[in-house]
Amino acid sequence: MEMVEAPDPKLERDTDVLLDINVVGVCGSDVHYYTTGRIGSQVVRHPFRVGHECSATVREVGSKVTGLKPGDLVAVDPAAPCGECDQCKCGREHTCRNLTFLGTPGQGEGCLCDRIVMPAGSCFPVPDGVTPEQAAIIEPLSIGVYSVQLSIPMPGARIAILGCGPIGLSVLMPARVQGAEKIYVTDRIDDRLRVAEKAGACWTGNPDKEDVVAAVSEREPLLLDAVFECCGRQQALDQALELLKPGGKLVIVGIPEVDRVSFSIDKLRRQEICVQNVRRQNGCVQAAIDLVASGNVDVDFMVTHRFPLERTKEAYDMVHNYEDGVVKAIIEVGE
Repeated sequence: MEMVEAPDPKLERDTDVLLDINVVGVCGSDVHYYTTGRIGSQVVRHPFRVGHECSATVREVGSKVTGLKPGDLVAVDPAAPCGECDQCKCGREHTCRNLTFLGTPGQGEGCLCDRIVMPAGSCFPVPDGVTPEQAAIIEPLSIGVYSVQLSIPMPGARIAILGCGPIGLSVLMPARVQGAEKIYVTDRIDDRLRVAEKAGACWTGNPDKEDVVAAVSEREPLLLDAVFECCGRQQALDQALELLKPGGKLVIVGIPEVDRVSFSIDKLRRQEICVQNVRRQNGCVQAAIDLVASGNVDVDFMVTHRFPLERTKEAYDMVHNYEDGVVKAIIEVGE
């Protein structure tokens, strides 16, 4: 990783917005690109700029942009759908066939820089009182909101979240707001389990230190309505099938580093388990902003480490190695 000087971006369309980046969150997918150079079929060709979680201040707007003005603080949706393909027209903009996404090989350079240009539709103004750090966390929180929407009705539900890094915590908070009665959380890092307890988990366990399936099953003999796999590990997928009641739902949010995972087809079929994959979020950015602005969700506790732009490599290494109890590391770019 290195810092380089690059030309300032310019508005190319009258619906574009020029943004001064404030804060960039370090996401697990960014770290995948940093450490392995790829996520599945998306392969980095160097040099390449990563980063997709950010907040920014509007610097300039195109002539057809309404609702945004210079000086506005915005949460940035890193996705820019075309609006014209079959996926966009049926309400699936997140699987747009012509999608461009910040920090994704073959689609767009990332936001780990001073300035970027985004379509106005990807820029969401935040209310007064929402900080740049909070606005940067809207992106992962929106994934959690969407994941909960894809599961089952939350009031009274008993669920598990396997992996409580930033995405697992982003699932936990809206699940709690939506009325999940019991939330069981696992992680291999004890510091993260303590964070999950403070965020509302009713029980936490480390799979390296105890049989988490036995522990949860003892507390929930009828097993769980939904399990959110948020760490991208085969072990967690196996545990999920053991924890789900017949007719339960496995929601796969984590991104595995491997090309293939497997399931016990006997258990999957006999229990009629539904498997739901999550591809980021779909129309949930404003809902995430509303949760933060209303005070129903407090995301401040997620930010455990802050770095200036010139120490970005240190931040990425820390997240990759799970050092110093890191939950969410952020890069402070501008004011």
